[in-house]
Amino acid sequence: MDWQGQKLAEQLMQILLLAFAVVAFITGYFTASFQLMILTYFGGVILTTLVTVPNWPFYNRHPLKWLDSSEVEKHPKPQPSANSTSKKKPVKK
Repeated sequence: MDWQGQKLAEQLMQILLLAFAVVAFITGYFTASFQLMILTYFGGVILTTLVTVPNWPFYNRHPLKWLDSSEVEKHPKPQPSANSTSKKKPVKK
């Protein structure tokens, strides 16, 4: 799953859970059945899990481009410079 896919999965999860909570509350209110409300919400949680947890193809629309091992050797790892290291100043009391 790529980065945009993770963001999409989280947004879908939040929207679906909120929607099923509203539907479950309305169902429970009009039928005066707490059990039906809980079952409706539980069904929504199961459906939300099936939509967001598996790595579906629509979550991989923006794959990351990785370097080949031959390209890695051409581009050495950057070394930290001397002025980029941060030293803490002593605290004066």
